[in-house]
Amino acid sequence: MAFRISQRLVRSFWPASWLGHLNAIGGGADPLVCANGLGAIEISCSEKFPLSFLGVSSSLIACRRLSTSILTPNAGEAEFPSDLLSKKKVIVPERQIGLKQDLFIPVTNFMNEDKGMMVLAGDIFDVPIRKDIIHRVVIWQLAKRQQGTHSTKTVSEVSGTGRKPWQQKGTGRARHGTLRGPQFRGGATMHGPKPRSHAIKLNKKVRRLGLKIALSARAAEGKLLVFDNLEVSTHKTKEIANYVKQMEDTKKVLLVDGGPINEKLKLATQNLHYVNVLPSIGLNVYSILLHDTLVMSRDAVNRIVERMHTQINR
Repeated sequence: MAFRISQRLVRSFWPASWLGHLNAIGGGADPLVCANGLGAIEISCSEKFPLSFLGVSSSLIACRRLSTSILTPNAGEAEFPSDLLSKKKVIVPERQIGLKQDLFIPVTNFMNEDKGMMVLAGDIFDVPIRKDIIHRVVIWQLAKRQQGTHSTKTVSEVSGTGRKPWQQKGTGRARHGTLRGPQFRGGATMHGPKPRSHAIKLNKKVRRLGLKIALSARAAEGKLLVFDNLEVSTHKTKEIANYVKQMEDTKKVLLVDGGPINEKLKLATQNLHYVNVLPSIGLNVYSILLHDTLVMSRDAVNRIVERMHTQINR
């Protein structure tokens, strides 16, 4: 019979000199007392050396459950007390964002079939998140797409006579030189808007960085999906609608393909206000932010990586 007890508990019952005598009595083949690396002592007893010889009482045997034990691969619950096992789940540290490490992402399709894995470049899909860059790019996009075709007529453009309505003095009325002024009905508009461009300047490096940050944010949230291709079997809307319904926590989906959009995919998504399709050349920060889930094909990912790695022409 063998059991293990703490070394501190053994020293409280026997002096250190006794342990040496016990080792000598037990022999080298079957040691009576031996220490292990976990701070516990294993005591092996037989009929020749009963527990009463060692002076071990029943209270000491009861303390066995509190002693340090070694859990081996073949050990069962009987050898290791179940009440000492923690019921808490082990918390796995989350991946740190912004270290520019390559990401491995599974590749599927609309049928949820396994199509292998794909490596996403870390300098594009794992860059530090900066809200100020995103804000600047969105403001640049909204200002650039504003038409600026608003226009009003000045005094020289309003239809009407150029004759002085009445003489300068003597009538008791206010002096006027024309009836096309802003104070008259049907007259001109002073300091009104004219056609102009509302676009602002933003460096290409900042615009490119904004797209990288938007892609990295979707990848960090787990909202970036990679498909082998975006081919659909039919042009019916029902197939795309059923697939989006199966996705968790998804309200709007953006599908990005590498080249021109397939006609079947266009017909299948044109009646769904929560599904939009873009080619890779048209992928932008504002569209990514408008959709909570981004679905890209392999071709689209490769083209985006090639575009981001292209040298900027000044």
